[in-house]
Amino acid sequence: MICFPNAKINLGLNVVSKRPDGYHNIETVFYPIPLRDALEVVSAETFSFSQTGIPVDAPAAENLAVKAMNLLKAHYPLPPLEVHLLKAIPFGAGLGGGSSDAAFMLKLLNDFLQLAIPAERLEEMASAIGADCPFFIRNTPAFATGTGNLFEPVSLSLKGYCLCLIKPGIAVSTPDAYAMVTPGQPEEPLKEIIKSPVNEWKHIMVNDFEESVFNKYPLIKQMKEELYEAGAVYASMSGSGSSVYGLFELSSKEELEELKELRKKREKKEEHFFLFLL
Repeated sequence: MICFPNAKINLGLNVVSKRPDGYHNIETVFYPIPLRDALEVVSAETFSFSQTGIPVDAPAAENLAVKAMNLLKAHYPLPPLEVHLLKAIPFGAGLGGGSSDAAFMLKLLNDFLQLAIPAERLEEMASAIGADCPFFIRNTPAFATGTGNLFEPVSLSLKGYCLCLIKPGIAVSTPDAYAMVTPGQPEEPLKEIIKSPVNEWKHIMVNDFEESVFNKYPLIKQMKEELYEAGAVYASMSGSGSSVYGLFELSSKEELEELKELRKKREKKEEHFFLFLL
């Protein structure tokens, strides 16, 4: 059986406060996007794990999809399985690719083995793997608070927009990104901002990580500026980076040509460049 774990982007991100446990409270909106890995399981005589696509320099036991399988195995009897992961979502990008692989593994095994585990229980198990992992169980737009582990549904659709996503050859350390941010309450709650028209987000929706990350990595700032120059109605870094995305209405042929030129420019630099119609 095969499934296709998808990435997410962050719409706005406010680092609200530092917690006694050393982590931070945030508020952000997670939005699923159609950039996907492929994850397959088949029955086998002994367990095996293989991976193709984007190289990941880590042993199989450290892969979040394998961790999810082992977590499930601690509670339910699992037969030997052959697992293959085709990696297409860049890592170290703020796109949640590893968390998505883990969540989709839980859902895939639940279906493949007919375990009939309810979504609430899958979310509970996913939370043991990563803060954003439970989001991918239901995989619908959500307002996230806490450490990014508490979710409530958001009535939001970006259908019809073109999403341009760029991942440079830079990995931003999440702990380092948090260390460079001064927490504080936003001037306007993100819950209210998200209700505004998309073409107003540029002036009111912020990602608190951008200022410090842009100072350290000017290339990421440059990519965001290039997206606006190409006609994006809204552009932002996703999470703590390093990927940057732009939303386009593509109301004219000229804007499409601008995007094509941007794609040529960035691909020459051997960066990951994706275009999707949402």
